[in-house]
Amino acid sequence: MSFEAAVHAKAIRLNTLSLQMTADAGSGHPTTCMSLGHITTVLMYHAMRWVPEDPGLNTADRLVLSEGHAVPIVYAAFIDLGAMVGKPGEMRPATLEDVDGFRATDSPLDGHPNPREGFEFFDAATGSLGQGLSVAVGLGLAAKGDEIDQRIFCVIGDGESREGQIWEAVDSLVELNVCNVLPIFNCNGLGQAAAVSDQQSPERIAAKLEAYGVRPVVIDGHDPAAIAEAISQFTDGCDTPMAIVARTVKGWGVKSMQGAGWHGKPATGDKLEAALQELAATGAGLTSSLAGSELAIYPPTTTQRPEPAVSDVPTFREAMAAIDQATVLQVGRLATRKAFGVALRTLGRHDGRVWTVDADVQNSTFTDAFATSSDTADRFVECKIAEQNMFSLGAGISAAGKNVFAASFGKFITRGYDQIEMAMNSGANLKIVGSHCGISLAADGPSQMALPDVAWFRSLGSTRDHNGNPGCWVLQPADAWAAYGLTMEMGDYEGMCYMRVFRPEVEFLYDENTTFEFGGMEMLTEGRDLLIVSAGYMLHECNKALDSLDRMGIDASLLDLYSLPFDEDRLLDYANDNGGNVLVVEDNYGGGLFSAVSEACVKAGDAFTIEPMHVTRIPKSSRNADSVLEQCGMDHASISARAASMLGIAAHAH
Repeated sequence: MSFEAAVHAKAIRLNTLSLQMTADAGSGHPTTCMSLGHITTVLMYHAMRWVPEDPGLNTADRLVLSEGHAVPIVYAAFIDLGAMVGKPGEMRPATLEDVDGFRATDSPLDGHPNPREGFEFFDAATGSLGQGLSVAVGLGLAAKGDEIDQRIFCVIGDGESREGQIWEAVDSLVELNVCNVLPIFNCNGLGQAAAVSDQQSPERIAAKLEAYGVRPVVIDGHDPAAIAEAISQFTDGCDTPMAIVARTVKGWGVKSMQGAGWHGKPATGDKLEAALQELAATGAGLTSSLAGSELAIYPPTTTQRPEPAVSDVPTFREAMAAIDQATVLQVGRLATRKAFGVALRTLGRHDGRVWTVDADVQNSTFTDAFATSSDTADRFVECKIAEQNMFSLGAGISAAGKNVFAASFGKFITRGYDQIEMAMNSGANLKIVGSHCGISLAADGPSQMALPDVAWFRSLGSTRDHNGNPGCWVLQPADAWAAYGLTMEMGDYEGMCYMRVFRPEVEFLYDENTTFEFGGMEMLTEGRDLLIVSAGYMLHECNKALDSLDRMGIDASLLDLYSLPFDEDRLLDYANDNGGNVLVVEDNYGGGLFSAVSEACVKAGDAFTIEPMHVTRIPKSSRNADSVLEQCGMDHASISARAASMLGIAAHAH
């Protein structure tokens, strides 16, 4: 059998399985799968170097299915090949029985790519459209950094190419000259509701790619020879990025399922039988024999990535001395964002697994120390003003076994919430650091302030990741010692974290005798009348309020609750030691620290009096932190007045 006939035959086989799979599940996207039957066949049975017995091998060529709803076509190849599926320790060959299990709770074949649920062939959870190419670029950068011969293929839908993140990723592809990544645009002309816009036509996509600096190769996506020849242009090596723009037919092989109205709609019953017969007839016209296939799968050129060097990390005092900043410790004031910069550079120099991505604010997040240090610069990626691309790109680097720190202003991180959640679903080892958080930023105003961030990241922490840990730890260091210590904790941790740092210089509250840990807290002042709970910048303002409260005869405790989630029993003990009176102070919108403390108290079932102080108005610019705190009713005078009011002595608050 010729190569072309073999590809047609295999594509018919995969399309058949896709039809059956989606019919048994009662849901799915068979017509999209059928538009990709030939491309998937050439990739998985001819062009990709991978091992069906070890589909997660991270030196093998990788496939990122950005068009995640087409995943049954890849599952079909696994079933046809008997490739391994299942979670570690439970892996087994895929069989025809998996056709019946598609999308079932106990099946490794999820509705969209979901690698941590038993399908290690993929590196990232996709299906929230527009994110896959960024992941692929991250994988490509990591392969270049490790100097391994690895190729990354990324299948993108024409409809999803309307997403701006696709073009953020193309920007990175060209700027960073990532030539080991091949975007493949599946141009079948149909979206969910109707035809795609003319702006997403093959001609326009090719023109856009060319304008960006990518060489487009336009082909018939159902012509085996054309697909193979285009891919060979990539695999033979190229000096500049290239992409394939493939004209395809949604529902190829079954005319009765072509055209609008079939997106996400499986054929069932008589329609399924008719579709299968029509597909078989299409195959009969293209192949004369199913014997003697000329398709073959080749293994990767290497089975092991280089092992990065890892050594003991120095203390904060040692790290500051190493950069001639020891006098800062004597002064006793430093912004947490600056301490993070010192910690990141130090961590990167002692752990070759650490990479950093930033979004054109490296001189404000202080990741520039990592970017310019000779022993870490090659693990720094400047993503420019494209935060969504940055987070997905970071997830791709992480999938190659790296520990990735992603930094930007906390406010701009909110642009990437979807990408961050998908990274969590992927099991990404991603450490997100937001600077300029809270209202203490003052002069720049609310367009630069992170205010809903704690609530959103805390919601991720309320679930469990694939390792049984919180989906995301939320960390709020109050001083430089805490920022350094918590950065080191993130360096040792496998999973997602969000650390919130701020701009103002603040006094040290801690020293080398304090140990910081996930789930921890620190009691700064012990009292008996009232427990004030705070974190980050507001801890300093609460500390000022203690003097006023003391003059009123109020013996207040001050607790630094720097980690969410936290040890709830320990917090409840502190609350009970203070008469059950708890005031929670935070410089962000609601749903953060107060909500977490309240939930813990409610679950305990004891009698507590809990009151919140958080930002309850949209702030405006102020000349300094003190002014904006007063503007929002969050200054130390307001805190002491609120605390006194809780104890029924409001008249003495002034």
